[in-house]
Amino acid sequence: MVAHGRAAYPKECCGMMVGSAEGRVRVAIACDNVYQGDQKDRFQINTDDILRVQKEAHAAGESLLGFFHSHPDEGAYFSSTDLKNASPWHSHVVLSIRGGEFAEAKCFRVDLDLTESTEEELLWPKS
Repeated sequence: MVAHGRAAYPKECCGMMVGSAEGRVRVAIACDNVYQGDQKDRFQINTDDILRVQKEAHAAGESLLGFFHSHPDEGAYFSSTDLKNASPWHSHVVLSIRGGEFAEAKCFRVDLDLTESTEEELLWPKS
């Protein structure tokens, strides 16, 4: 996730997280940002990629656990745009990439109405 965020800077990166039913991410899959506008503060993942990853995860006995994206030169917060475009069934990791370098990450869940987000615990591996 961090490498993808650095490589995409100053645009937003995006991707998916796959792992166990217990919520442990095994792999983060970097995706192309296919948003057709200014990508410095917006992202979109191709729906065909989402369906493909879901099928592959299911076949491996795993699940699509969530999505990640970066906020270039901003904090790791869940914006109103993020909230409107979120999936209430998944976790959402937001990476803060400042000046091309990783600053912090936070994880969020949203309610079914997409009106509120709650921060989740995020255990980040030590490098």
